[in-house]
Amino acid sequence: MDARSVGNRAAWNQAYREQLQYFGGLPADDTLVAEEYELLRGILAARPLVVHPQSGNGEDDIALVRAGARAVIGVDYSEVAVSEAQGRAARLGVACRYVMGAVPGVPLRDGCADLVYTGKGALIWMPDIDAWAAEMARLVRPGGHLFLYEGHPATELWTWDLDKPRIRSDRDYFGRSFVCDDFSFPAHGAVMWQWNLGRTVTAVVDAGFEVRHLAEYPEPFWRMGEVDAAAFRGRLPNAFSLLARAPQR
Repeated sequence: MDARSVGNRAAWNQAYREQLQYFGGLPADDTLVAEEYELLRGILAARPLVVHPQSGNGEDDIALVRAGARAVIGVDYSEVAVSEAQGRAARLGVACRYVMGAVPGVPLRDGCADLVYTGKGALIWMPDIDAWAAEMARLVRPGGHLFLYEGHPATELWTWDLDKPRIRSDRDYFGRSFVCDDFSFPAHGAVMWQWNLGRTVTAVVDAGFEVRHLAEYPEPFWRMGEVDAAAFRGRLPNAFSLLARAPQR
């Protein structure tokens, strides 16, 4: 990992420690949204083995198993997140296993996943979107799927003003990176990378996937402190989903 990625890992470890101290443990809520259930229903009905790169605290993994996945392997570079997520999975008796690893460089064999599930704040931590897409392609078996439910790249432009939507003067849709402010998670000076929607889709296609579905949504997948900003009220893009298939060989 480069220096900024090392710094980001330290920021995430610190943020998770603070979260655990404040809440006393990781949550076990159902975090899949309705669009995810709809798009993944047929795939999950086949009881796939799911790999979840950048699994974070692992909430989505529990939901995926309950929705039909045979098992989920979560991968994250935060040892705090991996340890706590594994402990929670053991307490709940769900088929989730966690390993330490960065993306790219996931310590799993080629073609091990029927479904690679990722997103919800994953892409903004990737300094190289093409390397990320190539790693997703490496993990998926022929005929398997990649599913991404992610914050829309434009959402980083919106202010949290309540009266009407505005664009932040310090953000650029085509910018390269910016420092995570103290009102975002994980804070602690973490560096985010900005990948616009066209660049993301092109990286997925260039990695060999066939895009089956792409949609944009006005509702953000996550709100800091449940804030009800004007930008979140149906007029602007705040999330997107992408479902792609690895070709049969």
